[in-house]
Amino acid sequence: MLERKHIDYEKVVLVGIITKEQDEEKSQEYLDELEFLAYTAGGSVEGRFTQKIELPNPKTFIGSGKMEEILDFVEQNEIGSVIFDDELTPAQQKNIEKILKVKVLDRTSLILDIFAQRAQTSYARTQVELAQYQYLLPRLTGLWTHLERQRGGIGMRGPGETEIETDRRIVRDRIALLKKKLEKIDKQMETQRGNRGALVRVALIGYTNVGKSTLMNVISKSDVFAEDKLFATLDTTVRKVVIGNLPFLLTDTVGFIRKLPTQLVESFKSTLDEVREADLLLHVVDISHPTFEDHINSVNQILDEIKSADKPVIMVFNKIDNYEHQTIDKDDLITERTAKHFTLEEWKNTWMNRMGSNVLFISALEKDNLEEFRRMVYEEVRRIHVTRFPYNSFLYPEYQEDL
Repeated sequence: MLERKHIDYEKVVLVGIITKEQDEEKSQEYLDELEFLAYTAGGSVEGRFTQKIELPNPKTFIGSGKMEEILDFVEQNEIGSVIFDDELTPAQQKNIEKILKVKVLDRTSLILDIFAQRAQTSYARTQVELAQYQYLLPRLTGLWTHLERQRGGIGMRGPGETEIETDRRIVRDRIALLKKKLEKIDKQMETQRGNRGALVRVALIGYTNVGKSTLMNVISKSDVFAEDKLFATLDTTVRKVVIGNLPFLLTDTVGFIRKLPTQLVESFKSTLDEVREADLLLHVVDISHPTFEDHINSVNQILDEIKSADKPVIMVFNKIDNYEHQTIDKDDLITERTAKHFTLEEWKNTWMNRMGSNVLFISALEKDNLEEFRRMVYEEVRRIHVTRFPYNSFLYPEYQEDL
């Protein structure tokens, strides 16, 4: 008999700051995302704390008064971890742990933890392990506070190294080993990509949890893992898809996120080769998310970093079944109309004015407007294929619904 799976969620507290660059609304939005990250990692958020501050405190990130407030809450509610929305320096993390006497994590270590849970293949696990060691190296002193450095003087001179220095050397050796392992796998994957022939390559890109894997499953009739959590997919999946009689390769890639740890950008660069080598990008957006335009900007920024911003793009606005706009009462003369009040029709007009005809509004889950999606992808793939092989144009006619 199968046992019911019970998940024990760890009690956590979130901490963010409000600055000139990050107002209260933006800070709360980031904490909402951090709460979803904590839930994905197995945490139950019991409280949220924010502080208005011009610059983070170099010793404890936040002020002493706010730290006392958090300490009282931690002790009264048996909190297991305190998670900060921004990356802490090794010194800040060490100082905060001394005061709060619980685990202290930042956004980077939380994302690394989720990646470690989600990595399935040897390749993904190697990439995550490399990122974890790169994050760990400058923090070894904080982790090994019980180890004292060797003292100088009689009998203590000469060759040798302290335990902390030994640990650093082991970690550096491990980083070098993992880099070599990744280089070897990268060469194998490069060979695999080279063996895919002349098929047009299409890559699904977008913010994390926008429905890329669900769309992949619907279009390619495959069973890629999809779940309503952040970073459900870490491993790149490639499927051969045929629309009408036109075959092409469709790739599901890892989702992007704001404040993505630099260690992960570095270690996942090879995964992003699938994006670099794609002929067409399907940029999937969750239109039901209140700040989806910020998500688009974050994705475009990463595309720019990996030199892929000039590729042909089809904007695919997903989850139209979840979209709800705010309304203003007729007798309300005070509330100012903003983007939050736009209807789906208004968003369509807005984005079609910006991008031309390469814009779609669909629901992958409810399979709404998928015929239009198939038509647009077919026509764009056909255009790329015919440009590359003009003598093949007669093989692929204009799209018809019964293709």
